[in-house]
Order: sequence, then structure tokens, then C-alpha cells
Amino acid sequence: MDPSIACNPVPPAKKALRRTLLETRLQAASEPATNAALGRRVLDALKHYAVQSVGFYWPLAGEFDARGAIAIWLAANPHHEASLPIIKERGTPLEFHAWTPVTPMKIGHHKIAEPTSGRVVLPELLFVPCVGFDADGYRLGYGGGYYDRTLACWPAARKPITIGIAYEACRTGTLEREAHDIPLDLIVTEAGFHPALPG
Repeated sequence: MDPSIACNPVPPAKKALRRTLLETRLQAASEPATNAALGRRVLDALKHYAVQSVGFYWPLAGEFDARGAIAIWLAANPHHEASLPIIKERGTPLEFHAWTPVTPMKIGHHKIAEPTSGRVVLPELLFVPCVGFDADGYRLGYGGGYYDRTLACWPAARKPITIGIAYEACRTGTLEREAHDIPLDLIVTEAGFHPALPG
């Protein structure tokens, strides 16, 4: 991870928790069976919400790689559309650009791959990577605040369904809240959904 992602000052306890959970996540991400189960859960969530447009993320070290599940979802319906975040300037809200498995990529800010499609998308559902999470749907990220800023300025009439992708081993007690923190609608792990999906 580019250390400049974690740019916000954080309390020492939160910093220590992030460090511990990053190590835990790396271990969980090395298990093929865990990743296969998480991929199935991601597809279950997509089926449940039945949206047409999904935003997700290019995986960094230890993050679940959702590209395989998204590719399956795209292939199932020609009307499905996926997108990945673009960082136009450091510290600004993310912008989502159209992506398919054959879209050419370029290296953007923080050395993260970004699609070159140039087509802006406003997804109906947004998958968000988590370093850790708690039972109330709050996530621990890298501390850069990109997703918090992005969701805070999203058009009110088109707020996306927000789903954190995490490993069960990274579930923790109640996370320390900061004023800018926004809880997610759902967390998906290899073991299930938090909270459980109805029906």
C-alpha cells in the first residue's frame, strides 16, 4: 500500500488496530477456499439487489479480488455495467469510470490501476474494501477518507447501496467513530452477511 493513502491523523489505538487487521487480512486473503466462498457471497448479494450498475475497486495487497465475480455478473446480462474508481486529484471524491475485463488500464494516484474508458458512471451499488468492520456496519479503511468524501457528496436522490467486502477474521468490536464516518448498508464476508439478508 502506498503510505500516502493513510493521510489523516488517527488516534494511536486506531493506528495499532489497523496494523493488526492488515496483517490478519493478508493471512485470510491467502486462503483459496476463503476467497472462493467470498466470491460466491458477492454474487449472492448482486442477485439479491438485482441492480444494473455496480461500482467496485481494484484490489490492493490483502484485499479480496472481486474482478472474477464481477466478470461473471457482467457476462450474465448485457445490460449490466461495472465501474472502478478514479482519483482525479488526491484528497478529492472518487469518480467512477466504466470497466470490463478487457478495458485497458493505467496507473493512477497511489499506484492503483484505473480504467481508461473515460466514461463516468454513477453506480446503483457500491462495493467498498474494508480493512476491518464492526457489527454496526462501520468500516476501518486506510485512513485516506476517499469513500467517506465520495458518499458524502453523492447526489441525494441517487445514493448507492453500499456493501463492504471483508474477511470474517477482520470483524472487530465497536470501531471508534469519527464525525465523517458513514456506516455501510451491508458487510459481506466469506461466512455470510452482516446484517443477514432477508429471505
